[in-house]
Amino acid sequence: MSAVILVEGASDKVAIETLARRRGRDLAADGVEIFAIGGAQAVGRVLAGLGGQRVAGLCDVREEAGFRRAFERAGIAPEVHVCDPDLEGELIRALGAGAVEEVLGANGDLSSFRTMQKQPVWRDRPVQDQLRRFMGSGARRKIRYAALLVDALDLEAVPAPLDGVLAAV
Repeated sequence: MSAVILVEGASDKVAIETLARRRGRDLAADGVEIFAIGGAQAVGRVLAGLGGQRVAGLCDVREEAGFRRAFERAGIAPEVHVCDPDLEGELIRALGAGAVEEVLGANGDLSSFRTMQKQPVWRDRPVQDQLRRFMGSGARRKIRYAALLVDALDLEAVPAPLDGVLAAV
């Protein structure tokens, strides 16, 4: 292994793996491994166990400072790519709400999403916020849609943090 990408969770890992496949990259052949670290609080511990590899990170905006501090404490130049506010937000913005709803429909989840939209707490919120909440309402859904939404992306409109972390290694 010559390079490592650190991500917060499994959905981030799936998104990068899917994008690499779509871009024609064989990460294993390139010596690149993606570690889903189980949350941003683990980044320092994981970095301490790495030596000699190029390392890049992908995190949510609220975790950026912690990621950067951990890289600096480990003596690694911070190669941190930040999703604003998170992976789902980046993908929804890149695709547009209508295209995300089409992906939901093609995968049998549009009626569940419509039900969630009717709940009083979500009824008056912007559709992008509703979609983020729906995607994040379960680990399986979040992981599943990470791949489906990256597959739906126009490769000319990939969110910068995803392309950036992949290009860094």
